[in-house]
Amino acid sequence: MAEDSNIILANRTDAQGTIEIVPEVLEVILGIAAVSVDGVYQMRGTMASTINSWFGRANHGKGVDLTVDGKRLTADVYVYLDYGVSVPKVAMAMQSTLREQLLFMTDLTLDEVNVHVVGVVPEKAPKLDPDNLFADDADDDNPEEDK
Repeated sequence: MAEDSNIILANRTDAQGTIEIVPEVLEVILGIAAVSVDGVYQMRGTMASTINSWFGRANHGKGVDLTVDGKRLTADVYVYLDYGVSVPKVAMAMQSTLREQLLFMTDLTLDEVNVHVVGVVPEKAPKLDPDNLFADDADDDNPEEDK
């Protein structure tokens, strides 16, 4: 989880005050960016985020732990990947995407993006027809054999 201190964006000469961002907002930005990478099935959640999702409340920051150490930002991202993807390629794409999105949206740079692959999710089996549970594929191809 993110620390309790707000992050102050760099002071600009044209600004009329300061801009502060709560670290949880950065976690949400990084979580949404991580899910958008091809090959990512979903983010790892906690028991609290799972219960919240049952009640219809999405937690876009789940699976992201942001550490703020002075001006140094480190993100730990915990993901499930699709079966068959290249783990190094997806991890490097995530690192690049997360850095770019955070820089684009907040002008902050991530010093480290650590990708933790928690698991691999296989493809789902094809759905069965509930009206014809015991049908063979051979019978469906040649219906005159049954006569």
